[in-house]
Amino acid sequence: MTENEISYLIRGAVFKLYNAIGPGLLESAYEMALAYELRKEGLEVKSQLGLPFKYEEVKLDVGYRIDLLVNDKVIIEIKSVEALADVHYKQILTYLKLSDCKLGLLINFNTSKIDENIKRVVNNL
Repeated sequence: MTENEISYLIRGAVFKLYNAIGPGLLESAYEMALAYELRKEGLEVKSQLGLPFKYEEVKLDVGYRIDLLVNDKVIIEIKSVEALADVHYKQILTYLKLSDCKLGLLINFNTSKIDENIKRVVNNL
């Protein structure tokens, strides 16, 4: 599957989850429920995946974690905040660069309009 095909399935799962639960929960609840929905779709999902940070020849374990990695291609960063900030976009873009993934989805579930709060972030796609 391509990144765009995976993204399509992710968006469908996000809408299903949001329509069933709505806003107001912790990020961890949305993360676990979304992982469950994506696995039901037959996708491979890794949760809270450690992301090593390499600077020059030194590999540093500084505790960065990807919320969800789908089919080893698409990173999902989940938020439950009043509004997405510039730093959230920078965070997922950096995760994409460190992991060599091309597509990330930044999703804020704490909203009244979920369709406007699923943001695509690309790295050489």
